[in-house]
Amino acid sequence: MKKTDQTLLDQMRITDLEIDYRKKLFMITDQDVQALKRAKPLVEAHLDTLVASFYEMQTNIPEIALLIGDADTLARLQNAQSRYIIDLFSGLYDLEYVNNRLRIGLVHKRIGVEPTLYLSAIYTLKGLLNDLVRQETPKGEEYRSVIDALEKLILFDVTLVFDTYIRSLLSEIEIAKEKAEHYALELEEKVKQRTQQLEEMSRTDALTGLLNVRHLNDTLTRCLRAAQRRSEPVSIVYIDINDFKLINDTEGHQRGDEVLRLLGAAVKRVARKEDVCFRYGGDELCIVLPNCQEHDAQEIYITRLKAELGQQLDNLSLSTGVVQTGPDDYVEAEALIREADKRMYEVKKQSKLQATIQPLDG
Repeated sequence: MKKTDQTLLDQMRITDLEIDYRKKLFMITDQDVQALKRAKPLVEAHLDTLVASFYEMQTNIPEIALLIGDADTLARLQNAQSRYIIDLFSGLYDLEYVNNRLRIGLVHKRIGVEPTLYLSAIYTLKGLLNDLVRQETPKGEEYRSVIDALEKLILFDVTLVFDTYIRSLLSEIEIAKEKAEHYALELEEKVKQRTQQLEEMSRTDALTGLLNVRHLNDTLTRCLRAAQRRSEPVSIVYIDINDFKLINDTEGHQRGDEVLRLLGAAVKRVARKEDVCFRYGGDELCIVLPNCQEHDAQEIYITRLKAELGQQLDNLSLSTGVVQTGPDDYVEAEALIREADKRMYEVKKQSKLQATIQPLDG
């Protein structure tokens, strides 16, 4: 339930039993209540003078005068103070009376009245009431009973005011804590996202968008261990661009970079979801294919890749080495890469050899 759907009494769980308990704590007896009721006519007769004297003294304090601010506010406060004084001598200190005291604490907190200023005002009011009773009541038992009862009731009121004042402070602290925790969670999430972005940047080759070679051995080793547990094959594809230096020399390095970007994009398009694609260095790429036979790897990264590149780089020639390990025997990661590299160079060598053979005229 929202706080706005509850009274202050509900929020603070104050009941008739709680009020009776507090009265007992301050030893407010039926005799005290009757003494205050008997003094009510006297207070009512001097009420306007009491309130005027009280605010004359209060507005001489710069901080309080600043909080009051204007004549209209002062008039409203004077009316509220008159009602409070009458309530003090009403003899009825029930749930409604307590709720009004709680609201005083809440209002004082909201408008920024410091506890010191509030206690000073209560001390001033009590002094004015004591002086009035002293002057108008014959010295003796009746005078003392009214003064003692008033002292108890004002302390009873002060505790109620400070209950809400402190509760309001605690609510502000709780709200501030929740905001801080929410901000911390947001900041933590942003840091996490930024960390992931930085990790991704550190793992990714900026030019091709493929992973960089630093993580190749670890990735391949983990892949091989998983394959051994499941008795699955692992294939490696090693790709090299033929005559890449010639492209750079004749068409410029910008064209060479563009070729690498287009090749990287094409590799990602033909790759399976589980494949891990790396830029090994320069114009060489290396792809790890979990649970893939050698002939399937050739289909993906020779046949399909060639068709994919033909749309944008139809004159680009690649040399590709493909090797498989498992599911019976497995070689180590570095040995597998070396074998794929070796097969790629054999393909490149054959390609160059064929290019040098010219047909004879008949």
